[in-house]
Amino acid sequence: MGESRKVTSEDLYKLKSIVDPQASPDGKGFLYVVTGISEDKDAYYSNIYYQSLEDSSKSYQWTFGEHRNTSPRWSPNCEEIAFVSNRSGKNQIYVLNKNGGEAKQLTFVRNGASNPVWSADGSEIAFQTSIGKKESLQDKEITEKTEEKPQALEVDMMKYKSDSAGFWNGSYSHIAIVNKETAELKEVTSGENDYYLESWSPDGKYLAITADESEDKDFSFESDVYLYALETKEWKKITESNGQFGRVTWSPNSQKIGIIGSGREYENATLYKIWVYDLNREELRCLTEDWDVNVGDFAIGDFQQGAVTPGILWGEDNNSFVFLATDHGNTIVYFGNEEGAIYPSLIDNQHVYGLSTGGSLKQAIVAISKPTEPGDLYSLNLETGETVKLTDVNKEFTETHSFAPAEPIELTSRDGWQLHGWVMKPADYKEGEKYPLVLEIHGGPHAMYANSYFHEFQTLAANGYAVLFINPRGSHGYGQHFVDAVRGDYGGKDYEDVMDAVDYACANFDFIDKTRLGVTGGSYGGFMTNWIVGHTNRFKAAVTQRSISNWISFYGVSDIGYYFSDWQIKADLNDIETLWKHSPLAYANNIETPLLILHGEKDFRCPIEQAEQLFIALKKQKKTTKFVRFPESNHELSRSGKPTLRISRLNYINNWFIDYL
Repeated sequence: MGESRKVTSEDLYKLKSIVDPQASPDGKGFLYVVTGISEDKDAYYSNIYYQSLEDSSKSYQWTFGEHRNTSPRWSPNCEEIAFVSNRSGKNQIYVLNKNGGEAKQLTFVRNGASNPVWSADGSEIAFQTSIGKKESLQDKEITEKTEEKPQALEVDMMKYKSDSAGFWNGSYSHIAIVNKETAELKEVTSGENDYYLESWSPDGKYLAITADESEDKDFSFESDVYLYALETKEWKKITESNGQFGRVTWSPNSQKIGIIGSGREYENATLYKIWVYDLNREELRCLTEDWDVNVGDFAIGDFQQGAVTPGILWGEDNNSFVFLATDHGNTIVYFGNEEGAIYPSLIDNQHVYGLSTGGSLKQAIVAISKPTEPGDLYSLNLETGETVKLTDVNKEFTETHSFAPAEPIELTSRDGWQLHGWVMKPADYKEGEKYPLVLEIHGGPHAMYANSYFHEFQTLAANGYAVLFINPRGSHGYGQHFVDAVRGDYGGKDYEDVMDAVDYACANFDFIDKTRLGVTGGSYGGFMTNWIVGHTNRFKAAVTQRSISNWISFYGVSDIGYYFSDWQIKADLNDIETLWKHSPLAYANNIETPLLILHGEKDFRCPIEQAEQLFIALKKQKKTTKFVRFPESNHELSRSGKPTLRISRLNYINNWFIDYL
């Protein structure tokens, strides 16, 4: 075998993402979704695979072609699967027999269908769709393309746009049921409110649904759990309109409901906890009230497509369960029960981004990524913690390419807080040589860098840079006090944390050239990049991505601005001084670092005017800067944007550092 090749931006075309493992209820095998990129079509495609646990040497491809086939879900008798496909033009629900044959299209609804959930007897499938004011569930999907005339957008509410969906089109999210044999449709929800399907009780009596039924949606951020009785059509609310609750799962005997939720005591910095509702006692209680760990997967990355985080997965005893939690740079599989016992079933330096048991707490299928492993599926013995690798979707690539490992670091901040991060050596590292360092800062800010694959970091290491990434205060994974500490202090202790990490890396890794430092980050990481170059000239080059530069204008132009600013900066338009004090634009005169500004044209989270203001302020002063606008791209450009533009973005970042570092 020849010398291993380094990772390039264009290798995104070769790598495949594997997500959403679904263990079969009979324990014999599992489904999963593999997503690749069609270079010719500049688009993603996804297909569904099956692998037997009785003979794990073979996997079987169950869907084909270059469409998106996702969300495979087993029928109760394990003879069929329901899944979502866009092969007709819009996402619709299909059913496929495990013995082969053609998939049967079940839904033909106008605005598409998603999230298939089987009834207990396998005769029906509930699903999610959207219905406009003048539309009906019975309206068929329009397959022929018609040129629509432009219309004025009439706005009378504050939540009229979102980064993921764009401008609100007047439709609401609703739930319906389709008969598997006749394709007859039944409406479950209707009206001018959004309803979201969670799960169907094993006894067939109830649908678990989440919704916010408060009157003033502009100022409501609640999500309540409701039980909908299919026979009587009665509704019962089981949470108390005091937070966000979801990911609802049923115990096998249908007597208990697991819920993941938070009371929002710290707004969007509040840790998620496990709640259980007892149908017989009509009692809701929190099982992890005093546990200072966030339930769920909050690790951040730029590679996996369509990863699914489940709620708690119940065992056969109707008392025990497993779940994922975010803890100190890892996501961990934990075991818990109603008596309050919690202990890890799988803990290692890794990112578990998928979990499925099929209903048994003897074995699970887990999706795992590490800094040098893009992602694969493993069987996990839940009693011993032993794992066995089941898939190798990037085998050909990993055999011919080398990945840079990430070395964990622990340091103490200047005010005594414990900080955690990683340093990656450049791919061509040689003992005794000096290398430039790039500091990476994550978005959120309530997210977490993890022991996970990051394609951007690998391209930087391949181009000869050491990479430093840490979790400053404000990050998840280190307890409630840590994640809440950034609120009201943007550019304060969080700035000191990242600079303390730079000092630590320069002092402890003799291969780092202290005179050649670069910095980059996106979203909150873009804010912090802007802030850093306005407060120090230590960095020779910087790249700010989908950033915030002006909290005053952000307040009115972002899809979340009017409440996010209140929550995070703790100021609104009645306190312009505070908003401006925390705005990097206020310090633009101080910026001497060559700054590349990257932004998506259709970013509604951090709108492109944030980049425009910073660019003009710097250009007017004849500072070294460049502004790159990515067409048709929203805030998710780096993760799920158009493949050519994702690659272009990576090349812009690397080339800027090549030019200025």
